Amino acid sequence: MGGLSTTRYTREEIGAAQAEFVAYMGGHVAAKRAEPGDDILSELITSTDSEGTAMPDGVLVATGMALLVAGHETTANMIAKMVAVLLADRSRWESLLADRALVRPAVEEALRTDVNAGVGMLRYLDEDFEVGGTVLPAGTTVVCSMAAANRDDAAFERAGEVDLTRSPNPHLSFGAGAHSCLGQALARTELQVALDVLLRRLPGLRPAGPVDGLRPVEGLLVGGLRELPVTW
Repeated sequence: MGGLSTTRYTREEIGAAQAEFVAYMGGHVAAKRAEPGDDILSELITSTDSEGTAMPDGVLVATGMALLVAGHETTANMIAKMVAVLLADRSRWESLLADRALVRPAVEEALRTDVNAGVGMLRYLDEDFEVGGTVLPAGTTVVCSMAAANRDDAAFERAGEVDLTRSPNPHLSFGAGAHSCLGQALARTELQVALDVLLRRLPGLRPAGPVDGLRPVEGLLVGGLRELPVTW
């Protein structure tokens, strides 16, 4: 997790963690190259582009690292945050039990109302851009707060409320435009499947303590909850 640190670890600890991560993934790529299997890394190793060129090891390692962090840590953390949002008001869980068609919009609303969405996205301005009456000059790097955008009263009716029937729900949790999240379709599917399974297997799921007292993970780019005590 050192590579995701904002304040939790020192520069030296981050560097050591990054080196260990690169070494681990490099070994993993080498093992898959020696004995390819039915997995995405093996597919990337054995595939070539239209010119017959294979991905170099450095790109394979970086891709594997990105898949593990962006494709696992984010969604795994979001599952717990989504459940916390839905259990904070028992009527939300009961609504989902009564109508499974709400699973899809409930996932979108949980993404929109994520209370620990991280530090935001970095964007480089290649031209002057006005925000709230202030002109930011070209060449400026800005941090865009998705959490603030997702609670903009000008964009969402009753933006501060959780509405499981909200549609459309144009939140920016996956970014927008050319730089929107490549894995958003998979993330949505994972969240929908996880929620559907919980509703089927644990319909009596409820918090084992006050939801408003849950402790967030701090100091890391990928936000989450330290724990989510539940019972059923």
